[in-house]
Amino acid sequence: MDKDEGAFLTIGELARELGVAQHVLRYWETRFPQLRPLQRSGNRRYYRPRDVEIARRIKDLLNEEGFTVRGAQRLLSGRGGAKAQADRASVAAAAPGIPATPAAAAAPPAAAHPQGELPIGSTPAPAAGGTGQGVRASGQVGASDLALLIARLTVIRQALRDAIGEE
Repeated sequence: MDKDEGAFLTIGELARELGVAQHVLRYWETRFPQLRPLQRSGNRRYYRPRDVEIARRIKDLLNEEGFTVRGAQRLLSGRGGAKAQADRASVAAAAPGIPATPAAAAAPPAAAHPQGELPIGSTPAPAAGGTGQGVRASGQVGASDLALLIARLTVIRQALRDAIGEE
């Protein structure tokens, strides 16, 4: 028996629909003030259609677009629009030729390896002028190193999804 489109969902129903555990939804409620389901006696949660949409958006931001919880909080609160764009721009600047978003990973640039990543066993050439790419002599990893790693992992994740036929 399926519910109507506008019907409230219990935490179990929403968890199944989103493909996440119930405790994840409870955690999101503590971190995202926009997600506030109705709570009845015995703390039973009922998610309104608006709560369902917010939960879907949070899941997409965290699991599909690669945002951190803090980044998703900023974006949903409206404080992170410019910051989110700046973060994506910094990833693109730190990793030219590697897409900054999973959607862009579907069409890698012509100069890139066919899958958008380096062949196994090869390492990127060190950048001239010490731009922060590569591990520094002190052993510390810079922000551009992390941005490059995140971009490459995003490409790999998309390639794996394409390989197993997941959307």
